Amino acid sequence: MTVLNVAILGFGTVGEGVYKTIESHQEELTAILGKKVKVVAVLVRNKQKARKISDKILVTSDFNEIIQLPKLDIVMEAIVGSEPSFTCLKKAIQKGCHVITANKQMFAHHGKELMKLAEENAVSVGFEATVAGGIPIIQTLRHLLKVNQVQSVQGILNGTSNFILTEMRENKESFADALTLAQQKGFAEADPTNDIEGIDAFYKLMILSKIAFGKEPDWKSVEIQGISDISYEKIQEAEKCGLRFKHIASISKKGDEIFGSIKPVLIEKFHPFYNIEGVENAVNVQSDIVGSITLQGPGAGMFPTASAMIEDLVYVSQYKAELQQQSLAKTV
Repeated sequence: MTVLNVAILGFGTVGEGVYKTIESHQEELTAILGKKVKVVAVLVRNKQKARKISDKILVTSDFNEIIQLPKLDIVMEAIVGSEPSFTCLKKAIQKGCHVITANKQMFAHHGKELMKLAEENAVSVGFEATVAGGIPIIQTLRHLLKVNQVQSVQGILNGTSNFILTEMRENKESFADALTLAQQKGFAEADPTNDIEGIDAFYKLMILSKIAFGKEPDWKSVEIQGISDISYEKIQEAEKCGLRFKHIASISKKGDEIFGSIKPVLIEKFHPFYNIEGVENAVNVQSDIVGSITLQGPGAGMFPTASAMIEDLVYVSQYKAELQQQSLAKTV
């Protein structure tokens, strides 16, 4: 049986989840792809740190050791920050590897270049995991756009901010106490700025804009407002009126212009996001034919995000098979 050789870049929560899922779902992957998926290398920051990785796998802090492997089909990246992620994925594409990423910051900045480079090298880029964790919003939008015209997309795209707002309302916590709890539970980083100030949601929204409308708004034109000014008192007053604060990212197209915002919004009970609580994410799409569609589910974490990356692994592998079939057909 042929083998699909995979490298994982980064072995934090997401990278480890990808590794464990590949190991535990070999039978399902083999049935779908007709070949075994084999992790051949893992890129880590510190080689000396103890990890539960097979000793048959190359574990290295030097990406050059990975890219020089004679047989490498797919590179799956789950590193924080634009670099070295962008440089690593460029090299992988140039080698002829499909790439899959969960890195929204990097992809928001460099996705267009990676997609162009992938097209030039006849490979594919999977990026479902960059937006809303385990919610398959990228594939849903791609499916809708075959016929529908998307008019707007709204989302609760950051589980940390949603958890904080939920905790403040349900348990009468202050913003500071709810943030501390989020950090203790591992939902928020030591520096939570990107989550609570809307920066993380902004990167995700720009990726959605590119898929939904084929382009993004001028980044400087997008209103970005965090939740740090939302107090328990404000939440309590809203509750008396039957309203709830949600941190909502919105993108819409009017004529040739695209408008985006990330800000706290007061919503009523009939809104599809009213009961989206804790670290859950949700995305609502408005289109001309099907109307309103809402997807919800876990927006982050080891296995929800790993699930999105594994789905992309299947997607890019099938893309490779399609290319081979097309090439064969041309020679007949």
